Amino acid sequence: MEKRRDPVRRHAGALSAVLGLVLAGGAAACELPPGERVESARLALSYRTEPPRIAVGQHFVLLLAACPKGGQPLPERVRMDAHMPEHRHGMNYRPTIATQAAGRYRSEGWLFHMPGRWEFVFELGDERLTHGVRIE
Repeated sequence: MEKRRDPVRRHAGALSAVLGLVLAGGAAACELPPGERVESARLALSYRTEPPRIAVGQHFVLLLAACPKGGQPLPERVRMDAHMPEHRHGMNYRPTIATQAAGRYRSEGWLFHMPGRWEFVFELGDERLTHGVRIE
């Protein structure tokens, strides 16, 4: 007499694999909030400032959202800064960064002390992404 196998046990490995793919797909389906968008091969970012219009000599807040691509994990190290490439200098202030949720950050203490072209610098793990803005 043939012994029947337990169908749950027989398919447990396949069920685990499918569950792993579903969970990984959920991580890859990260949605970015509205804002300026910056992308690399491994990350997609969006950021916005409060207030929306940056004024020379006025402090502002930067809100950053990061979504890894291809099932990559979120980087543990996050740094943000800004500089003026034509003038070869950065800000006079060092902003603080606080994690709000997974992949969501609030950075305070930003101040652009002169008009011109500034470049935001976002470092997440070993990824370095930049985005230029003109301040009048």
